[in-house]
Amino acid sequence: MAQKLWDKGKATDAEIEKFTVGRDREMDVYLAKYDVLGSMAHITMLNSIDLIGDDELPVLLTELKKIYALADKGEFVIEEGVEDVHSQVELMLTRALGDLGKKIHSGRSRNDQVLLDMKLYTRDQLKDLAMDVKRLFDILISQSEQYKNILMPGYTHLQIAMPSSFGLWFGAYAESLADDLEVLLAAWKITNRNPLGSAAGYGSSFPLNRQMTTDLLGFDSMDYNVVYAQMGRGKMERTVAFAMASIAGTISKLAFDACMFTSQNFGFLKLPDECTTGSSIMPHKKNPDVFELTRAKCNKIQTLPQQIMMIINNLPSGYFRDLQIIKEIFIPAFEELRDCIKMTCHIMSEVKVKENILDDNKYDFIFSVEEVNRLAKEGMPFRDAYKKVGLDIEAGKFVPNKNIAHTHEGSIGNLCNDRISLLAENTMAGFSFGRVNEAVEKLLQ
Repeated sequence: MAQKLWDKGKATDAEIEKFTVGRDREMDVYLAKYDVLGSMAHITMLNSIDLIGDDELPVLLTELKKIYALADKGEFVIEEGVEDVHSQVELMLTRALGDLGKKIHSGRSRNDQVLLDMKLYTRDQLKDLAMDVKRLFDILISQSEQYKNILMPGYTHLQIAMPSSFGLWFGAYAESLADDLEVLLAAWKITNRNPLGSAAGYGSSFPLNRQMTTDLLGFDSMDYNVVYAQMGRGKMERTVAFAMASIAGTISKLAFDACMFTSQNFGFLKLPDECTTGSSIMPHKKNPDVFELTRAKCNKIQTLPQQIMMIINNLPSGYFRDLQIIKEIFIPAFEELRDCIKMTCHIMSEVKVKENILDDNKYDFIFSVEEVNRLAKEGMPFRDAYKKVGLDIEAGKFVPNKNIAHTHEGSIGNLCNDRISLLAENTMAGFSFGRVNEAVEKLLQ
């Protein structure tokens, strides 16, 4: 049985239908429980304005909760011939309740339904993503503290430059994630606004109570202007994609460092054997395939904002079917990024670092700046000290002093990990996870 909310009794060409539906049915399975939540809030509001009766509301809510339970268990199916999740939910209701099931669409369009579904879905994904990022952050801070006194070479232009430490290296990526959480919080704030009630983009002649659905669904506020609510489709996804790309950029760089530092030419890090792969011909190989794939996947995720931008950047106001394609690239990206974070968490918590790296004479010149600074502190003008040490190096007379005494904020001897942790904690506190969870749980009671 074909089910289309817009059906007027005329058949659509089969090839046209296949092309226009695209992967919507596949992607919409991800949105099923959010579509049900939106319908529950919407009909509760319709009851408050007398479009659904007091005797009808509990019947509809009971049936919608059954559908939600199916979706939550992964058992929701969009049947053959049913166009999308909205049609499937309404079909299931009408099968169970007859004409009563047809009442739930009053005051809505598929446009604001899918807007709402995407926002509710994205909101959940952002919550999980933020938790994953914080977990990786905590692991990196812990490793930074554990290895804060173990020195390693710092590089510029891939040439040895100045002394660094594993405390600095792990901590640098932790602080990068703290900034990424700030970007994620901005994406959350744009996501957590209610578009329901904008209908097809121009509102409704029904006296809808949009503040009520905003509260029922735990949104911070609503997208107030109904035209802007529709213009926000694609913009929300692009903003979230930028946040995901920021996280992916941090992890990709970390993965590159890890691949480089585990190679025999460096040998600074050792991955657990169970986290490496072998070669079909070379028996000695222990390859960092996980980090190579992580790097590639994260680089792919960094193209996501541009892909979305190219779909939406030449569209005027109002709804266009172009926007449907965003789901196909946006929804799968969350799982891919979270998989990369999970793998990085696992390996970074188990990785071993090499001690006494800088004892090797090839790193002696890394201490040249320390000598320049020592001479300057004794009164020699910095430029003269720089020249003297340079001439000593050229003449083969430079003798390094490997005692490092860096004390300023953020340096080897003063990592400021406590302050970096506070940055991340304060950002996490800005997410309204508790209020969202409370609203959803109350709606489902």
